[in-house]
Amino acid sequence: MTVVWTPSQDQILNSNLKRFENFVSRKLGKEFKSYQELHEFSISTPEFWRLLIEFCEVIGDWQGPVYEGGNIITAKWFPQSKLNFAENMLKNRSQDTALVFRCENRIFENVTFTELYDQVSKVAQHLRALGVKKGDRVAGFLPNFIGSIVAMLATVSVGAIWSSCSPDFGEQGVIDRFGQIEPKVLFCVDGYFYNGKSHNCLGKIKSFSAKLPTVKQVVMFDYASLGKISIKNSISYNEILDKYNPKKIEFKRVDFDHPLYIMYSSGTTGVPKCIVHGHGGTLLQHLKEHQLHTNISSGDRIFYFTTCSWMMWNWLVSALATQATIMLYDGSPSYPDDTVLWRFANDEQFTLFGTSAKYIETLMKNNVKPRANFKLKNLKTICSTGSPLSPESYDFIYKNIGPVHLASISGGTDIVSCFVLGIPTLPVKRGEIQGPGLGMAVEIWNDTGKVKRGRRGELVCTKPFPSRPVKFWNDKDRKKYYLAYFDRFKDVWAHGDFAEQTLDSGYIIHGRSDATLNPGGVRIGTAEIYRQVDRVDEVLESIVIGQTWENDIRIVLFVKLKEGINLQETLIDTIKETIKYNCTVRHVPSKILQVNDIPRTKSGKIVEIPVRDIVHGKEVRNMEALANPEALDFFKDRPELALK
Repeated sequence: MTVVWTPSQDQILNSNLKRFENFVSRKLGKEFKSYQELHEFSISTPEFWRLLIEFCEVIGDWQGPVYEGGNIITAKWFPQSKLNFAENMLKNRSQDTALVFRCENRIFENVTFTELYDQVSKVAQHLRALGVKKGDRVAGFLPNFIGSIVAMLATVSVGAIWSSCSPDFGEQGVIDRFGQIEPKVLFCVDGYFYNGKSHNCLGKIKSFSAKLPTVKQVVMFDYASLGKISIKNSISYNEILDKYNPKKIEFKRVDFDHPLYIMYSSGTTGVPKCIVHGHGGTLLQHLKEHQLHTNISSGDRIFYFTTCSWMMWNWLVSALATQATIMLYDGSPSYPDDTVLWRFANDEQFTLFGTSAKYIETLMKNNVKPRANFKLKNLKTICSTGSPLSPESYDFIYKNIGPVHLASISGGTDIVSCFVLGIPTLPVKRGEIQGPGLGMAVEIWNDTGKVKRGRRGELVCTKPFPSRPVKFWNDKDRKKYYLAYFDRFKDVWAHGDFAEQTLDSGYIIHGRSDATLNPGGVRIGTAEIYRQVDRVDEVLESIVIGQTWENDIRIVLFVKLKEGINLQETLIDTIKETIKYNCTVRHVPSKILQVNDIPRTKSGKIVEIPVRDIVHGKEVRNMEALANPEALDFFKDRPELALK
């Protein structure tokens, strides 16, 4: 592959990664001739993680072994140690700016590290007064704004567990998530802004909060100023700030694997899986990725376009532990035009700009040239994730944004971090992710084991790493956990990415290897769509797939209707509105088509992958497993899905 960026010698020597390499060399008397040698060291000894703790000056009671247990499933990390995630986020008490927030309706707010600490202190006091304690759940129905970070940090400071989703979720989507984890407190906003419009959430909040019987109190932010509504056991956020005086926070230090976040990942059946991540694993993984792989230091200004429903929000927030300034944006990235985020970047002089591959493609299609219109003199790094970054996008960035370190990264909610990502001391090659993360034993396997470089297969991890999920919520026998990651290869993590390691030791992600949808880089479980389509009386059953379309994925829904009913535009509109109201606009299919039958296994399960393969003109394997293989004919060569 063509080299499109090479770090200068000064950039290499002054990087955090080089500093860490020198630090390890001094400690162990061991020299590293290449990143590959450093990486091999990081996966060959668990002491790598203890050295990382020391290098990053992580606060905690660190003692005993790094981990106990022999494989990824059984490994228990730092079993004798204690820490608190929030304590590490709030160690800076200066008057430097901690958070900068902008909203598309021109709301603008800055908060210093001291002011952030004081707000967290007040909210933490309130949570303790409500009886919130270690292990309790607190949930946020919130946008990407300062209040979300305050509420999260206050929650985890007392040892409670945080979970969140963005306010564009429909009522059923919220209940499907929060109903499983039984939160004691809800933080909510009255509404939000998107595409120049305000969206009132008050009625939705009143409805779903009443269906969550464990909720003791609803804390309301007057964010969009959309009026008032009587919500049982509610209090305004401002009342809390007025009620308490800031004082020293009593950080509850907990076990390394004590739950920090509950996040959600949907499969093809049932409600979303509740993925639990711990204090220690999340913190160490993010410190490693921030400081060593994206070269973030104190004083840097870090931005990622995200919502509170996407793991990149959790990733972004962790930059507080490096004492960087976090840039928050809420609203559409294209309102009033496609330059809105770049104006923000220019005004605040971002040093890191994080986004999705789909957003970069949109800039390309709309001929947006940030460098021609804005001074981005401090911009050092661009991160892209969510879906594979095309080679043409590399060209666009270096032509129209600047000579930055372009870090295409890939991981996911399942590990709240990355397997493969940027390496600031190495060249960037067109169309390639630079390499595996330190401490991550990444390989590419097929059904018989590791494949040669240049061959495609399943991205796997063969050795323990601290940010693997602690557990799934409500999965006492760990069966769901095992089936999600370890069912294909014994004691080896199978991530669900179809990938290859190039001859140059880079990585290319070729998309998801499972049936989970991924439009615009946002993973969507098909079950969430099915549950809403089932509400439509005219529909007997349905099947949904992702179709490759214009370097992205579009959602295609096939419906089998009741006898005598044909798919008309009014019914299509009904289906789309039902999905949008109860889920999000991202769940709405691009195409809805009628079929006479839907293929199933002999056990009665609908089969998405064969349908997806047929739509893409691929051969379907294992036809004998289908009870009605002739049904696949209804999906073949559909003119409505032809690539133009």
